[in-house]
Amino acid sequence: MISDESDRFNPRDAKPADTGKPSKSAKRREARKLATQALYQWHMAGHSLNEIEAQFRVDNDFIDIDGAYFREILHGVPASKTEIDSALAPCLDITIDELDPVELAVLRLSTWELIKRVDVPYRVVINEGIELAKVYGSTDGHKFVNGVLDKLAPRLREAEVKAFKR
Repeated sequence: MISDESDRFNPRDAKPADTGKPSKSAKRREARKLATQALYQWHMAGHSLNEIEAQFRVDNDFIDIDGAYFREILHGVPASKTEIDSALAPCLDITIDELDPVELAVLRLSTWELIKRVDVPYRVVINEGIELAKVYGSTDGHKFVNGVLDKLAPRLREAEVKAFKR
């Protein structure tokens, strides 16, 4: 074991015991899933964000979910809707209004992450968006989401995308 409490990886270290607790990324993945559903509900029903958040917190066990991230997405996407839709529009071959509501929720969430959460690598944003579209979207919705996000990422994260492709 490393005795200086550093985060350095040593292959000879014993593997940590499975504590049964989900990782930070797993908790964020669950937060994105719920946020996708909540954003869909917001878009379709037009309920207030606070009402939707309260409903989701009552109806779901947040023990294995990053609740703060869920809240940040749920309130951040609508607050940035104009900026998000303006960034998305050039990457679409149809209008925002013509998008499937589930794919719109996924694309808005992913675009928000690309714009506002630069601490989340663009490849993670794209992969998470694709997975959300596979779970909630139409049969080939994930392919559409992938194509849009592949066009969008270099526009919003030019330096990061270039650095990765070297």
